[in-house]
This record gives sequence, C-alpha cells and structure tokens, in this order.
Amino acid sequence: MEEKVRDVLELRRTAKEAKRYRVLMRSIALLAVLLIVIIAIAYAISYFYDRYGAFTIRVNKYDMVRQGLTLSETPDYTISNARLQADVVNDMTNISGMDLPKNIDDINGPHNGESYIAYTFYLINSGDDTVSYEGVLNMENITKNVDDAVRVAVWINGEKKVYGKTKSDGSGKEKDCDETFLSSNMVMKTRHEGMASKQKDKFTVVIWLEGNDPDCTNEIIGGTLKLGMDFKLIETT
Repeated sequence: MEEKVRDVLELRRTAKEAKRYRVLMRSIALLAVLLIVIIAIAYAISYFYDRYGAFTIRVNKYDMVRQGLTLSETPDYTISNARLQADVVNDMTNISGMDLPKNIDDINGPHNGESYIAYTFYLINSGDDTVSYEGVLNMENITKNVDDAVRVAVWINGEKKVYGKTKSDGSGKEKDCDETFLSSNMVMKTRHEGMASKQKDKFTVVIWLEGNDPDCTNEIIGGTLKLGMDFKLIETT
C-alpha cells in the first residue's frame, strides 16, 4: 500500500516537473523571439538613421500649412515638402576644402563626392503673404570628437561661408574658416526678414573632414556626425 502511494506521489511530482519544464521552455522561447524582434528593430532604426539621417532639412509643418513656407530640391516645384534628406557618404576620408569642385553651388539636389556631402535646396515662400524666417543648422550624434576636424560650408543665394570648430587651444577660428561654430552643437544661424510671396532662397550645404586641420588625426576614425537644418517663421518688429 505504501509503495502504491509513493508511486502515485512520484507520478504527480513528475507530472508537475514536466509541466514546469514545458512552461519554462515556452518562456525561454518567447524571450528569444522578443530578443530577436528587439534586435531587428534596433538594427532597422540604426540602418535608416545611418542611411537617411546624415543631413536633414526641416520646415515647421504648421508654418508650411499656415503660410506656405516650403522646401524643394529645384527652384521650380510641384510638391510642397516639409522635409528633405541628403544622401550619405559612408567611410568618408579627409580632404582639403581647396579640392571641392568650383561649381558645387550650381547643382541642385544631392551631389556628393567621394569624400564630402553636398546638397542644394530651395526655401520658398509659396504663400500670398510676406513672411520672415529663421534657420538654424545643428550638429547631432557627435562621436569620437569628429567635429574637431569637420568643416561645413554654406552658400546662401551664392554667398559662401565656411564654419568650423574653434582651435583646440581656444585661440579662435581655423585659418580656412570664415566663422566658428556658434556653440558645441550649433553650426550657424540665418534669417530673412520680409521674404516676399513666391520668393526663393537657395542654400547649398557641404560637409567634409578637413585634412589640414591639426585635429584631423587617427583618433577620430570611426566617428559619426549628423546635421539638421530647421526653418521656422518669426515675428519681426
């Protein structure tokens, strides 16, 4: 009798252990699936951020709807855009700004070189009213101090300025620059007061690593930098 009771208890214990084992295996399988999904999402975010995020131009959507401030890769446009994105240059190496093409401000849309990002676009007042706007060019996701050797050239309606970080010793701008970055993450600002209806402002932005900068060393290899330029309407007095 005791042996039968013991056998029944052992069967019950074995059944419970088997059930716990099945639950454990299902939980492990579920966690594995969730981990794969998380990794896939992270990879997708990283891929699209790297593929489409090197240089982004944005107009406040409310300003676009309210006043018709719009972006275009060409002066003649059929579609109003609140956002434009430049193509990426992977594994960009250093060059001299003196080697940039002379006609770099004459080509619309994306026109990268092997070692520089170049993008030309238009900000257009497609509304009926005269407006004023401000534009800010910011640096994002800076790693390995790559901004120490970065140069950003901006043409506005044909007028060019080159921006770079202040010298490492704090003594001012690099000799090839017209202006220093406004802050640790802000390249420059621009504004246009009294922009008439249907008026267009042309922008060309070029980004490269300046090989003649003393801070262009092996330490910045593998560094990353994203840029974003944002436009918004402003009130003027």
